[in-house]
Amino acid sequence: MKMLRHNAVTSAILGALWMVVLSTTIAIVMSFATGDPFRPHILLSLIWGGSAGVILGRDLGGRIGAVLVAVAIAAACLLGLGPLLVGVEASAFSASVAAILLALSFVWSSVLILNDLPTGGLTRHEFEGAVIRFLTGFGYIFFTAIVLIPFYVMVMTSLKNQAELMQNPLDFSIDLSQGWALFRSYDELFTQFNFGTYLFNSFTISVLTVFITLAFAIPGAYAVARLRFRGRAAFSRSILLIYMVPMIVLALPIYIGFSMTGLRNSLWGIVMIYPVTTIPVALYMLQGYFRGLPAEIEEAGLMDGLSRLAVIWKITLPLSLPALASVSLYIFMIAWNEFLLAFMLLDDPSRFTLTRGIASLNSSEIPRQHLMAGSVVATVPIMALFLGLERFMTKGLTAGSVKG
Repeated sequence: MKMLRHNAVTSAILGALWMVVLSTTIAIVMSFATGDPFRPHILLSLIWGGSAGVILGRDLGGRIGAVLVAVAIAAACLLGLGPLLVGVEASAFSASVAAILLALSFVWSSVLILNDLPTGGLTRHEFEGAVIRFLTGFGYIFFTAIVLIPFYVMVMTSLKNQAELMQNPLDFSIDLSQGWALFRSYDELFTQFNFGTYLFNSFTISVLTVFITLAFAIPGAYAVARLRFRGRAAFSRSILLIYMVPMIVLALPIYIGFSMTGLRNSLWGIVMIYPVTTIPVALYMLQGYFRGLPAEIEEAGLMDGLSRLAVIWKITLPLSLPALASVSLYIFMIAWNEFLLAFMLLDDPSRFTLTRGIASLNSSEIPRQHLMAGSVVATVPIMALFLGLERFMTKGLTAGSVKG
């Protein structure tokens, strides 16, 4: 281990590994974006990355040295001797973009990873710091790829026509010269497949589920957090027991019960059953937050003559807005994405939710681009809602973790 804790050795190893990561990433990105063949050369990536890592780690030549390293990497890629190999079918423009992107991203990120490493031997802290920075960068790239690649494939497929998909189903580039014709699948979704109704149904059901859940979860969570009654501890520990039973086990009894009562194929039936799955998790999340609120504030309200309900309405709820926002968002996402119950209980297309409507598109008679377009329509609203309210969700989920 002591042999590794040397500037030259550490820089060479981390530089080589980082070049493999970046060359693979750039190859995937450019292949998806342009449809041209790009692939990393692992051996050349190790050689170029190790050599460049030593130069950048020892800060040889300063900024001029870094620029020369970037130029050398880009030139090697264009000549077919670099970490990134370009197919003969690729255009000169896409090859140049890939080479420059790889060179600049490697030099810039390597300087950050190998920043402040002294010449010669490294202390354990300095060595571990460089390794952690490398692993952090790798983690960002890896998890970003896991999230973005499926979504990118989904979006690009939705913009294709049937002829393009049949010709090359793995070509995820787009022809911008088609203009608005790219969005014909989305137009057909709303004009031929009634997706506007599905959107309205899902939105209505999700909003009603949020209100019903909060109406039951707020007083329940407050009672568990503040009031003293027999069985309180057992109730608090058993709130999430319903999640120990898979929903598929309950699906058949629910189906039979709803069929006997006439609630099957009814949006009101869906609104009634969804809170059963969301109230426990809302109770669990809110009780932790309520416990973290200072009890003295509520006691002061009671001493001023407020009733318990008035204390909840005027004191507890205003202080709990971050938690309520996060719980509401979480419940909305559960209701929006729920599929099993909607699939079992809804048969009338006019009452389909988005998830049920997307399932109806999964047919050999319906082009695949319509299925992907439906998935985009279902994903984008909830993604925008999450990104817009993410700070409230983070604050609400963590605020109740520490009491006082």
